[in-house]
Amino acid sequence: MASDTKTFAQATAVNQLSSHTYAANFPDDWCIGSVPHGGFVTAVFLRVAEAHFKSTLAAQNQPHTITLHLDFLRRTQAGPALFTVLDTKLGRQTSVIHVTLSQGESPNSREEVVGYITHSNMHTEEGVTFSTEYKLTPPPVPADLALLKQDKDVGWARQGDMPFASFRKATSKTQFHFPRAGQKQRGMADEWIRLKTGEGWTSASLGYVVDMWPMPVESFLSKENPYDITTNSAAAKPPGFWYPTVLLNLDIKKALPAEGVEWLFVRVATKQIKNGRMDLEVVVFDEGGEIVALSHHVALAVGSERNLANRKTGARI
Repeated sequence: MASDTKTFAQATAVNQLSSHTYAANFPDDWCIGSVPHGGFVTAVFLRVAEAHFKSTLAAQNQPHTITLHLDFLRRTQAGPALFTVLDTKLGRQTSVIHVTLSQGESPNSREEVVGYITHSNMHTEEGVTFSTEYKLTPPPVPADLALLKQDKDVGWARQGDMPFASFRKATSKTQFHFPRAGQKQRGMADEWIRLKTGEGWTSASLGYVVDMWPMPVESFLSKENPYDITTNSAAAKPPGFWYPTVLLNLDIKKALPAEGVEWLFVRVATKQIKNGRMDLEVVVFDEGGEIVALSHHVALAVGSERNLANRKTGARI
């Protein structure tokens, strides 16, 4: 088990073992409780796909992930992880691979996350293009990123430790900026984010980006929203809830540069929280106001003790 990984790139690194298998290591400090953060795991899936299309499928000339769908079958854990790839469909415009994440020693190895990832070449895409004039409603608070960096923007304030940061260790890797006047709706949250390591956000890190935001359930649990700058206080003890991902879909609209970008804007919203299950809709924009990615999640809200419970072979979330 590794901890205190210095950079996001190091934490999500993969090693090719054969033409269709890749090894990774999930560090403890990228976990929520005892479980690696779902967005972090998603980013490693993206790194696997990136490596596979640079090596085994290099002849396809399709370096960019355009869609991803993951089903989270069981809790993952810190430590070694094995990714097995099946080339499902190789095409001229798009190609699809099936990827399985497993952990544990044989014969007790567990399949924990499975997914399909579609690749293409965004630089050579062509076809009909129209402006749909899509805009966020309500509109986000305007931001001056030069002032944001100094925490002097009139509309945005730098967040300190996130609520329950000792339990949600993965949140400590990101610098969050929230609206100074508070979030506009309890079921919605806006943020500008950057990595504390100084790295830029890359296409591979979008899996983490679309899963790193204020938890909607907690804005309804008390009169004061813990993710409002004026009311937040980080708690040392574990929270009452854990929010395991059931499935995560990602639609990447724009390839980010290899060196990454410093800032991304994220809006997350939920339409219904009912019987411990919720939907989450995420939209990511770059500094120029272009859509970078869309994401949709189905997640559960369960007692945090389930995150920390002893693992059993074959157990589900």
